[in-house]
Amino acid sequence: MGHRCRTCGYTTAKWMGFCPQCRTPGALAEVRPGNGSVRAIPIRDAAAAGAASRCTLGVGEVDRVLGGGLVDGSVTLVGGEPGVGKSTLLLQLAAARAADDHVLYVSGEESARQVALRASRIGADPERLLVLAETDVDLVAAAAEALRPALVVVDSIQTARCGDADGAPGGVTQVREAGARLSALARRTGVPVILVGHVTKDGVLAGPRVLEHMVDAVLYLEGDPERGLRYLRSIKNRHGAVDQVGVFEMTDGGMVEVADPTGLFVDGWAGSVPGTVVFPALYGRRSLLVEVQALVAPTATPQPRRSVKGVEAARVHQILAVLERHAGVPCADRDVYVNVVGGLTLRDPAADLAVALAVASSRHEIPLGSLAAWGEIGLAGEVRVASHAARRGAEASRFGIERTVSGQTTDRLATAVVAAGIVGGGKVRLAAGA
Repeated sequence: MGHRCRTCGYTTAKWMGFCPQCRTPGALAEVRPGNGSVRAIPIRDAAAAGAASRCTLGVGEVDRVLGGGLVDGSVTLVGGEPGVGKSTLLLQLAAARAADDHVLYVSGEESARQVALRASRIGADPERLLVLAETDVDLVAAAAEALRPALVVVDSIQTARCGDADGAPGGVTQVREAGARLSALARRTGVPVILVGHVTKDGVLAGPRVLEHMVDAVLYLEGDPERGLRYLRSIKNRHGAVDQVGVFEMTDGGMVEVADPTGLFVDGWAGSVPGTVVFPALYGRRSLLVEVQALVAPTATPQPRRSVKGVEAARVHQILAVLERHAGVPCADRDVYVNVVGGLTLRDPAADLAVALAVASSRHEIPLGSLAAWGEIGLAGEVRVASHAARRGAEASRFGIERTVSGQTTDRLATAVVAAGIVGGGKVRLAAGA
C-alpha cells in the first residue's frame, strides 16, 4: 500500500499533506494493491496467438518510416514545431486511408468547417473521412467505439481534456490521462491511433515524458522553411527500426513525397569551391548524399566565432582541436562556420571526416573536387571505420562521385587530409605518429 500524487504521479510509502515532487497541497491519494489473481503464460503460447497485422497508409514515405505501416491497436505520436505541417500531413494520411475504409479525424484546435476547407485545398476530402471537432476524450472514445474506423487521428493531444482529471488541457495531468485513455481505446478496439503533439522551444515534445513511453512509435516532423523540405524521422518504434527518415516537399497542394532526395541535397554542389564535401548519410535502409560546407575566415574579435547548423556543435569543437593537434590545420584564430545543406540534421558520427575535410579545405583555400568522405574521428587523430561502408560507397558512385576518403582507406586524420588533396606549401604537417 502506498500513496500517489494525482498531479504528477509521484509515489511514496507514507501520506503527507503535499506532494514532495510537485509541491501540490493535498494531492497524495492512497493506492491499494488489487486482490485479483494473475497467471503468466509461456512466451511461445503468446506468440501462437498470432502477430498483429499492419495496414499501409497509402503514403510510401510514411509507411517506410513506420516500418511497413501501422500495426493494429498501436498508438503513434507525431511531434513537430508549429507550422511545420503536422496537421497537413496527417490529414493527407487520413484521406489516403479513407479511400478503403472509414477514418475518424478528431480536431481540438479547429472547427469542422476549418478542417474541411483545409482538406478541400489539398484535395483530401473523401466521403469516408469523418471529422469530429471535440476535445473531451470520453466523447471521442465513445464515437470511436461506435464507428470502429480503420484509423483515429487526434489533433492534438495538448487540447484533449478528461472531465474527471485535474488541471487545464495541455497540463501534465490532463495530457497523461488523455494519452492513457486513448492508448486503452487502441488496445481495446484494435484501431490504430495517431496523436499530434507540440514541441517546446527546446525542440522536445511538450507534456510529460511518460507520454513518449506510453505510445508505440514517436515520429518527429522537421523542416527547412527556406527550401520547403520536411523530414519525418522515427525516434522510437516498437514494431520497426528507428531513425528511419521520410522526405517531403511542402507545396500549395500539401505534402509531396520525395522518393529520391539525394538530388535535392546536393543540387548546386560545386566541388571546385573550397570548403565543401559530400557525405553519404544513412537513415535506416536509406542512403542519402548530403553536402557539408565549412567556411574558415579571419576574425576581428578576440574570441573567434563558431557557428554550426546541422551537426552537433560540441562535435565540431572536438574536430577543430584534433585537426590542429594531429593534422596541422590551425583554426584557433579564425571564425569557423559549418552547415549541412538542405536543413537536415546529421546524428551519424561518420560525418566527422566530412566536416574535418571541409574545414581543412576552406582553411587552406584548396577545393577538393568530386569527393565523398565518411569516418568517425577520435581524439588521438585516428579515423575509425564507419558502418555500411559498401552502401555509402555505392550511393556515392551512383551519383558520379569520383573519389572517396573513409576509414576503410586510411586510419589517420593527417593521412586523410593529404589523401583529399590538401597538400603543398608546408600547409599540412605529417609528423610521425600524427
